[in-house]
Amino acid sequence: MSEKKERAALPAETAEMLMAEAEKARARAYAPYSGFSVGAALLFEDGSVVSGCNVENASYSLSICAERNAMTTAVAMGLTRPTAAAVAGPDGVFCPPCGSCRQFLAEFNGAMPVVIKDARGFRIIALDELLPSGFSLKDGETE
Repeated sequence: MSEKKERAALPAETAEMLMAEAEKARARAYAPYSGFSVGAALLFEDGSVVSGCNVENASYSLSICAERNAMTTAVAMGLTRPTAAAVAGPDGVFCPPCGSCRQFLAEFNGAMPVVIKDARGFRIIALDELLPSGFSLKDGETE
């Protein structure tokens, strides 16, 4: 039987701030092929926020999602333990991280809350609920 992980609450003002940062990043997206701009923002324990946007390429497989863009930037800055994330797709569109991004982010904090906005407002969903039984080499088990 698996234990239910204790989740840290994400204050509404933190969720709003992260979403605002993700929306700013979305405005910088390079999406000439799909027209589907996405921004992401990651919060770290020290209060720093790192954002990223999707960057498409004519060879679609070389494109990078906003969430992975933000996380790779954070790693380059020496930040490896995000405490929360926000993802902003087109206005009114529920845009959770894709499967690749879920797995990629889970490497750094599989239980972090993810803020996603839709036509009705904010939803906060734990990453490990979006990616149940994610792959991990930690302790030889899945998350």
